[in-house]
Amino acid sequence: MTGAGALLGQGIIRSIRESKLDIDVVAADPTATAAGLYWTDRRYLIPLADDPSYVDRISALLVRERPDAVLVGTDVELPILAQHKAELEAAHGCRIVVSSPQVVAIADDKYLTYKFLLEAGFSPPRSVLPGDEDLLVERVGFPLIVKPRVGARSVGVERVENRDELRRALQTDTRVVIQECVGTEAEEYTAGTLTFDTTCEASIVMRRELRDGNTYRAYVEEFPELNSRVRAMAESLGAYGPANFQFRYVQGRVAVFEINARFSGTTPLRMRAGFNEVEMTLRRALLGEPILQPRVEPMTILRHWSETVVPLDSRVEVI
Repeated sequence: MTGAGALLGQGIIRSIRESKLDIDVVAADPTATAAGLYWTDRRYLIPLADDPSYVDRISALLVRERPDAVLVGTDVELPILAQHKAELEAAHGCRIVVSSPQVVAIADDKYLTYKFLLEAGFSPPRSVLPGDEDLLVERVGFPLIVKPRVGARSVGVERVENRDELRRALQTDTRVVIQECVGTEAEEYTAGTLTFDTTCEASIVMRRELRDGNTYRAYVEEFPELNSRVRAMAESLGAYGPANFQFRYVQGRVAVFEINARFSGTTPLRMRAGFNEVEMTLRRALLGEPILQPRVEPMTILRHWSETVVPLDSRVEVI
C-alpha cells in the first residue's frame, strides 16, 4: 500500500482493516510522519514518485515483501506505475491495481476528461482551453469555472463572474481549463465503480457536501438512474478495477467534471455504506471471485478528525 500519508491511502488501509479478508498490510510513504504507516504491520520509506530511483526502490520493496497485490494511494504514482505495471508484475508475481496509461491520462487531465466524455456521448460541463474562452462565454455566459488541467481537492479552482475576473484568472495560470458552471453545491454527487473486462460489476452513488475540496458529509441512497448512467461511463472508460466519478445532477443531466481512475477519498465512506470496494477488488483480482452488487442502505455519513499516537520506538525502514 503506497501513499500511507494521503487521505486516499489512509482510506484504503481502513477499508482493508474492515474487510473479511485475512490480509498482511505493508505500507510505504515518502515521510515517516505519515499516519497510515502506523496502522499497518510493516512500514517503509520510499522516494517521491518523480525521483529517478522510484521504480527501482518500489522493485526492491517488492523483492523484500513479495506481496500479492500493490494498491496505489496517491495520484502522482499512478502514471509511473501504470507505465511499468507489466514489467513489475512479471518480475515479482504480484498484481498492481492500476489502470492503463491511457485511462490514467484521461482521468488526470480535466480537458482530456471533458473530451472523453463528450466523444462517448455524455454531457460534461462545456469546456475550452485558454484562447477559446470567448466562445464559451457566448454559449453559456457566466459564471464560469477556471481550474488546473491537472489537480485535485479543488486546489486552484476559481469561480469567475465576469470578463475581468476571467482575464485575471487566465493571467495567473495558462495551464487551465475553463468550464461551464453547472448547478449548485447542493446538486453534487460522487460515485464509485468497479470495472473488469469492460464490464462495470458494481457501483454506488452518494450525494455529498464538500469542505476544503474533500467530502465531509455523504448521503447514501439507491439512486438507480444515476447508477445506470455512471455504469455506462465506467464501461466506456474501461478502467481496471476502481474509478470515481464526480458530477452535478441538474434537470436530468449528469454533468461529470472529474474522473479519478483509482479508489478515492470517499472510499472509506462507501465502505461504511456496505460497499467495500477495496475488498471486492482484491477478491476479484487475486481470488477470481465474482463481484456481486451490494445492497446499499440509505444513510448519512459524517466525516470527522481522529488521532494516531506513534510510540518512540516505532520503526520505519528505508528501502
